[in-house]
Amino acid sequence: MVTQIDNVQKFGADQLEAAVAYTSGLTKGWQEIASEATDFNKKSFEKGRAYAEKLLSVKKLEDAFQIQNDYAKTAYEDFIAGTKKFGELYGSLTAEALKPLDKFSKTFTAGK
Repeated sequence: MVTQIDNVQKFGADQLEAAVAYTSGLTKGWQEIASEATDFNKKSFEKGRAYAEKLLSVKKLEDAFQIQNDYAKTAYEDFIAGTKKFGELYGSLTAEALKPLDKFSKTFTAGK
């Protein structure tokens, strides 16, 4: 009987440990994503502001087209790079958050 109580207590402690590790992994991952999103938005805003300033200072229509073309190209490249980076961050968030649960599930199934 005492052994069963000890097992239940250990199981509860293992569950709590896994939940805390899971939550801390999620928190760290979300903080990284939020930081990256903030940086991406700041850079996008600055590039947009610089684009508008350049566009307002042109004298020729051809120059305006060239500025617009350059901006569109860099905006597209930045978008693709940002999408790739966010994909990697979400992937690592999932992997890191699930590690404690995977460890717990292996411990739980091994004990059966």
